[in-house]
Amino acid sequence: MINSGYEKERVQAYSNVRHDALVECLVIVGVEKLSVEEVQKIKWKALDEKMKKWIQAVKITVRVLLNGEKRLCDQIFSGSNLIKEICFNETTKGCIMQLLNFGEAVAIGKRLSEKLFRILDIYDALVYALLEFDVMFTDNYMCIEANGVLVGLGDVAKGTFFEFESALKNEASKKPMQNGEIHPLTHYVMNYVKLLVDYSETLNSLLESDEDEAEGLQSEDGELETVTPFAKRLLLLISSLESNLEEKSKLYEDGALHYIFLMNNNMYIVQKVKDSELRKLLGDNWVRKRCGSICQYATSYLRACWTKALYCLKYEGIGGSSKNASKVVALKEIFKSFNACFEDIYRIQTGWKVPDPQLREELRISISEKVIPAYRSFMRRFGSQLDSGRHAGKYINYKPDDLENYLLDLFEGTPLVLHHMRRNST
Repeated sequence: MINSGYEKERVQAYSNVRHDALVECLVIVGVEKLSVEEVQKIKWKALDEKMKKWIQAVKITVRVLLNGEKRLCDQIFSGSNLIKEICFNETTKGCIMQLLNFGEAVAIGKRLSEKLFRILDIYDALVYALLEFDVMFTDNYMCIEANGVLVGLGDVAKGTFFEFESALKNEASKKPMQNGEIHPLTHYVMNYVKLLVDYSETLNSLLESDEDEAEGLQSEDGELETVTPFAKRLLLLISSLESNLEEKSKLYEDGALHYIFLMNNNMYIVQKVKDSELRKLLGDNWVRKRCGSICQYATSYLRACWTKALYCLKYEGIGGSSKNASKVVALKEIFKSFNACFEDIYRIQTGWKVPDPQLREELRISISEKVIPAYRSFMRRFGSQLDSGRHAGKYINYKPDDLENYLLDLFEGTPLVLHHMRRNST
């Protein structure tokens, strides 16, 4: 046909047949021909499935279909470089444009935080495809079209990330966690950023030109001068989360629960960083500072909660071991006050929850080290003055070892009471 002067018709006939074959292959791998409007109407769950199929289709198209089509053109039109290039371009254009149209429709769709990971997957797949297009096509048209979609996807990825940051800063729910547990916001944000780490390289390239907001962090910590653009955004993001949690902690009327809430949430943040690639991005110094903050919260909790119980044991007017009536009465009041205070704390704080086993154990040990020696010393000095008295068990309800055992019940999230044991003991 070419030798007879039907070069144009030959190219058209070949391109039509092979185009239909490639489109059929797209259907086989699950890619539908959809308009932008149709894509916009698809609900997220269904769209997510189509995006996954699209990513797989792009890989198959580049690695298998286009390479195979290139070899076929080279074999059939080996006598003419111009014709084989024209045939390859015309044959594959429709298939590639169908894929690019879907990517463009995704890029102009509604921005949702849960979409970000799939958009980054599409972006990465298209980056790979564009590198292959540069080698396969002598005509720049496909590369220009693909690059335009790539830019749009990059913009929507950045925009979605920034909107997630903004939503976190503006999140202002006023319902406190009932027992001081980890807030759902903390769960969501930390699991979200943990997944984002897999896209560090892509996000670094996208965020290189958007570092203005992160510059303020550099003066706070000299180490951040060498941190990547993505790591700086993560620092801003987690800093916003910490500020948000600080505001939420103020919703608690109980000062001790205020610190339990902060400990729980900061411990969760630290553990998520330590147990993932986040640690490499944020650094050991960041982790040490947060661990120091948790220790400060623990100290503040002890002061807010147990100072009152210890104050019950401080009575300078009791003196030595004499058993005059007034001192015995004073001792009875002291023990009654301590018992009531301890039982109240026990009732309330067995209902509080500290999910992290290490933090829970460390808190119990800190309480024990603060309370038990003081109680044991008071018992050793004054307990004998009630031991021989009538109904001494009515006032001395607990031995030091009893208190130490009861402390093991704290922070399990199941409220318990001790008042029935006092009645049984009497």
